[in-house]
Amino acid sequence: MASSLKNFIHSLDPNSLPRILQIQSGFYDEGSIYEKCGHECCLSTGDVIKVVGLKVKKVLASNCESEDDASFCSTTVELPLHFPGLCRIVADKTPYVSVEEIVKKVLIGSTQLQHPCFYCSKDIKVENLTIKRGEKIIFNSVEVSNGILTVHCRLMRDGQLHAFVLPISQEGDFYEWEDDQTYTLKEIAKWKIPKSRSRRVTFTHICKARNSTNLLPVDFDGCIVLTPIYEVQAAMKFQKETVYFLSDLDVEVKDVTDCYNMHSFLQPLSMEDILERTCNEFPIVVAVIEGSVRNKQSYNILCPGREIVIYKKCQATRILASEIKGDSYQRHFLIPTSYKGKFKRRPREFPTAYDLEIARSVKEKLHVVATKAFESPYEGLSSVSIGNQFLIPQCQLSEVVDPGKKKVENALACEQILSPNETHKSILLPMCMEGGFVELVHDKKQYELLELCKYFRLPFKVKVSLRDLSIQEDILAGIPCLQLEEKITDSYLLISTFSNPTEIWEAPVHRLNMSFQLLSKHAEDIVCFPTKSIVEEITEEQYYMMRKYGNQATNPPPRPPKTHKVEDSKAYFLTVPTQSACSTPGPRKVRRMLKNEEEDSQRQH
Repeated sequence: MASSLKNFIHSLDPNSLPRILQIQSGFYDEGSIYEKCGHECCLSTGDVIKVVGLKVKKVLASNCESEDDASFCSTTVELPLHFPGLCRIVADKTPYVSVEEIVKKVLIGSTQLQHPCFYCSKDIKVENLTIKRGEKIIFNSVEVSNGILTVHCRLMRDGQLHAFVLPISQEGDFYEWEDDQTYTLKEIAKWKIPKSRSRRVTFTHICKARNSTNLLPVDFDGCIVLTPIYEVQAAMKFQKETVYFLSDLDVEVKDVTDCYNMHSFLQPLSMEDILERTCNEFPIVVAVIEGSVRNKQSYNILCPGREIVIYKKCQATRILASEIKGDSYQRHFLIPTSYKGKFKRRPREFPTAYDLEIARSVKEKLHVVATKAFESPYEGLSSVSIGNQFLIPQCQLSEVVDPGKKKVENALACEQILSPNETHKSILLPMCMEGGFVELVHDKKQYELLELCKYFRLPFKVKVSLRDLSIQEDILAGIPCLQLEEKITDSYLLISTFSNPTEIWEAPVHRLNMSFQLLSKHAEDIVCFPTKSIVEEITEEQYYMMRKYGNQATNPPPRPPKTHKVEDSKAYFLTVPTQSACSTPGPRKVRRMLKNEEEDSQRQH
């Protein structure tokens, strides 16, 4: 039965791709040329195409009268995916009747924000666990277990995490859990619009978005219905090039998948398509159709026309790092843990005493010098003058007197170095103090990357002192200051050229815009060779996306609240106990001390 292209694509399950369609009728039935998004194709009556991919290209936003009824929508506008407003999802009140329907219509991604949450209207007994009605069920991943498609789930009960598996045959009325997160329009379109369903949202910061683009009418308020318009990726019969067109074309199509041989079409695959294959489908041999413009030098084996062996998919660890120039970040990198260069430490800056506590090392005491004065508002806790030097051994709780009442305050126990005889004095600094400290680095050792991650808490500042001699060009060498941010785990494909299987490389799935032609299964025995990795330079957008979604659980806890305002800096020196001029050097002496440390480091290098 023929249907409009828009309705067919909107109800199509992406897991059922590829599908073969025949053009029945429409505006383009006379062989006219349709050009959009830099691609050109001809859709005529009788043409047969194989749909291989879908991607949301834009969104139609309709103003709704109420959240309960999405049928009364007055005005519709077209929004680009980069629309700057933020959205909050309105939970869908229409239930899913089974786990299978959820799997077919809802994206279950790999990151925490891509894990959909539901609750069931009745109790479910599974394994040794009873899921009570109304309990929040988090869907983690879809896997095949003993030949049966299952969904791995978890729930939190009484502070304890329970993991379990639901078969897709599990029936029941499953409702969306109320999502309290905010998303960009691009994130909503990519993750949060179920197939065959509309998505209702409410915009936040709507005034800012309207002033920026004037795309949203003034009367758009309350519940808004979002309808995606997809970019369809398809293959034409007897043509090598992939064609692209939008799903809102005035074209009628008919699904003829059962009547045609899939192998009569070329089969272009993206990196994401290959990642979705199961482990037992590897290795495979593919030919590169389109190469990535970015990283062309790093991945020069991925040039168009070359035959590639893809051995398997894997998860690999990288250290996210940024070049620091002055007060701003410049270039960003992903450094493999196999990097063979060596690093020397660089002085770190700490804005508060709490940051000193976070940065404490198991390897040594942290030696810092104060760059900003601070007057303590508590009895028993010390004030700080510019130039004071401290050793930070540990953190403890101390009872101090707040004016008018007693209460327990977080305090940082440390040792103040009293010049010139290097004697130490044990003191307590208020954790919430907003001061300033710079590290004095006495360690001249050259560290490997894994050593730094083991002994010091990230983020951590370093400089490459010995470049990686195993690679032709080390892009980290010569960078004056590099901040190691955090550990990132990402998806990679292990690949080699068909002619030289001894060099196996890790190719990132999400940062290489590649398309391949499937050639054959690789039936020969696989010899395990060492895997090669490169230092990968990434864009600023990729950097911030990784910081947002990469390892949210590893971020440090928030700083304590600031309970007292800092007074005029002149008052600090009036309240600090009198010491000799040598014990409280001024800003010039602090800068001179840091400069001497830097010169010593360069001479050692």
